[in-house]
Amino acid sequence: MSVPPPERAGTDLQMPPSGVRGAIEAVLMVTDEPLSVQALAGVLQVATEEVELVLGELAGEYDEAGRGFELREVAGGWRIFSRSEYAEVVERFLVDGQQARLTQAALETLAVVAYRQPVSRARVSAVRGVNVDGVVRTLLTRGLLEERGHDDDSGAILYGTTTYFLERLGLTSVDDLPALAPYLPEVDALDEMDDGGWP
Repeated sequence: MSVPPPERAGTDLQMPPSGVRGAIEAVLMVTDEPLSVQALAGVLQVATEEVELVLGELAGEYDEAGRGFELREVAGGWRIFSRSEYAEVVERFLVDGQQARLTQAALETLAVVAYRQPVSRARVSAVRGVNVDGVVRTLLTRGLLEERGHDDDSGAILYGTTTYFLERLGLTSVDDLPALAPYLPEVDALDEMDDGGWP
């Protein structure tokens, strides 16, 4: 989200009686992606320190009050999420097909990419033991994977996870993923496998 810096945003912003707190809540309610402290500060024409303070206070208040939603910092920004305790209710509401679930094959492929990125389709196929071309296309379409350049040796396209992937999992970075990497083949072992000519 492109936001002008506070000094360019204008001087005629009229803050309602609820002030910065209410304004931050209003903006977070309409965004579909995490917003950085800098973006919020730019929109509200206030110091980043004030925004950071208010975000911390709001997150604490939501937790203390046991609200059905929570304010979390993910993927370099802040966003309001439904609380995990109510996941079953939310899932029941969405079960009519408004949100298609990923297949087991897609989840497995996504996991391999997440832990081995950047990685080619051929390498992912070597780990899973099946061709993953169609699955990778699906994950690209859903915005969970993105291209990360080409392999120097084979020229194959390399893939990695996106900011949207981090957002959906509620993570700040891939470093926050559970320690499952030891269960995957070592990179050296994969290097010995033939890429099979897949891009």
